[in-house]
Amino acid sequence: MDEGARVYLIMIFIDQMNRSIFLDQPPKRIISLVPSQTELLIDLGLTNNIVGITKFCIHPKNITDKITKVGGTKNFSLERIKMLQPDLIIANKEENDEVNLTKLSKEYPVWISDVKNLNDCTEMIKQLGAITLKTSESNNIVKKINEKFNSLTSLSKNTKAVIYLIWNNPYMSINKDTFINDMIEKCGYKNLCSHLSDRYPIISIEKIKELNPELIFLSSEPFPFKEKHQKELKNIFPNTNIYIVDGEMFSWYGSRILKSVDYFTKHIIED
Repeated sequence: MDEGARVYLIMIFIDQMNRSIFLDQPPKRIISLVPSQTELLIDLGLTNNIVGITKFCIHPKNITDKITKVGGTKNFSLERIKMLQPDLIIANKEENDEVNLTKLSKEYPVWISDVKNLNDCTEMIKQLGAITLKTSESNNIVKKINEKFNSLTSLSKNTKAVIYLIWNNPYMSINKDTFINDMIEKCGYKNLCSHLSDRYPIISIEKIKELNPELIFLSSEPFPFKEKHQKELKNIFPNTNIYIVDGEMFSWYGSRILKSVDYFTKHIIED
């Protein structure tokens, strides 16, 4: 080998879209376009490596308030991302705009997650731990998650039928191809919209009556259901128990999921 020759070590990672990500060094300037994964990166000890996040990345607030915002999850600024010079971008198939992710992938390594259930969640955490050299930390989080959900399985003996609403005017629910559905089933409930063809089906009052739920869960996000919405539905379904639930506990698939089991046990399982 010539005296002046250099050897470059290329690291190859496969994301959850089965795409190859190439890095020539551990990432030092990370942009996260997914709120739940931003929180995960921080919990992995990568705060100093995160240079950009979305305006919806709100946990933990004392840290995310200080990080540069690149826009929303769908309409992030390509120009602002360019100014931050990332060496890794963390994204998600569902939460981010495919067209813009394709543009970013031509310029930067973009690691994309695809999380539809708890197994996908723990695999995502392990893979992000590997790509950021935080394997021990990520394995520890996964271990705690598995322990939490094993305890939940022993508690969840509900057989009640539920409709989970994520949007108002029109009402929208979730089918079996979603992380929320897996959380509902982990609590022991039956999702009455699991069989519908659309991932987030529009559902009419007439359809809700036809499905005849014992419970209706009104999520706090993405639509912020309030007490007035609960009362409106109670007037229509006086014999159905209707609750406003914390949407983050059902849909944030990063390290926040550690808090979900305690929430389910306290607010859901005892129903």
